[in-house]
Amino acid sequence: MAEANQGVSSLPLPPMQFISLYTDENMQRGRVPRPPPPIKDSYNMFGIKFDSDDQIIRPLENQGLRRLYPQSYDHKRELKKLNYSILVNFLDLLDILIKSPDNPQKRGEKIMDLELLFIHMHHLINEFRPHQARETLRVMLEVQKRQRIETAEKFQKHLDKVSEIMNTSLSVISEAAGLDSKLMIKTEPMDVDDSAKQTLTEAAETEARDKMMCGIVDAMGT
Repeated sequence: MAEANQGVSSLPLPPMQFISLYTDENMQRGRVPRPPPPIKDSYNMFGIKFDSDDQIIRPLENQGLRRLYPQSYDHKRELKKLNYSILVNFLDLLDILIKSPDNPQKRGEKIMDLELLFIHMHHLINEFRPHQARETLRVMLEVQKRQRIETAEKFQKHLDKVSEIMNTSLSVISEAAGLDSKLMIKTEPMDVDDSAKQTLTEAAETEARDKMMCGIVDAMGT
């Protein structure tokens, strides 16, 4: 009963036989399958044949449609005209349904006219797609630029803070080194005085010994 009530997806299941090949290990070792080569000829999509050399927005003539506006035109003006024409043709269709409900030919012609008008309107809108893509890319690049500038400013703030801490530390170290040098300078004269006193004492003792030796020599001579 539970299996009967289980929902079934309308979309195809993911291709697990391919997904399982794209593991981190296979990607690091280069074992993942190569992408398919780009299509060089024609291909079918949703039952419609496309050529790889076709323009992104194909002209109406290439699609077998009659052009309702000139080659040189203003998009804004033509869209307004098409919008007005769709409204008028829709009112005509309502009038046909009221006055001639049993006339399928007129009804079919008016529906085809409305279909052609909608195709032209969508074609004009689609011609803005490249411009929209460029604008979207420009906005994305501006966002990335702003994020990178903000990141660079944050790094600069951290760098300034680190430089300030380093300068403060260097100033503290230099002050401590200066204080030590002053203490060393004050102790040096004391060392000099002690050495001078020691030198004078040694000289006096030497002079006394010399006088004693001279006295002994003089006494021996007499």
